[in-house]
Amino acid sequence: MEESKKRHIVKTITWRCIATLTTFLLALLFFRDDTEAVEKATGVAVAEFFIKMLLYYLHERAWYNSNFGLNDRKRKRS
Repeated sequence: MEESKKRHIVKTITWRCIATLTTFLLALLFFRDDTEAVEKATGVAVAEFFIKMLLYYLHERAWYNSNFGLNDRKRKRS
């Protein structure tokens, strides 16, 4: 695997962790008066982690298959 691909994968994972931690903290804040706040915030964060990873992948595939904003792009479709 090329160095840039590894770098993109690591950047994607680290960003997803930062974003999920942010979601967890926000959910914890919203549920703060609930006795099950940590459990609920964890559930939201776990669901968000996987759902947004899938949505990000689909978004990237759509942009990969688009020529929007590109002048001359030659590539093979996968």
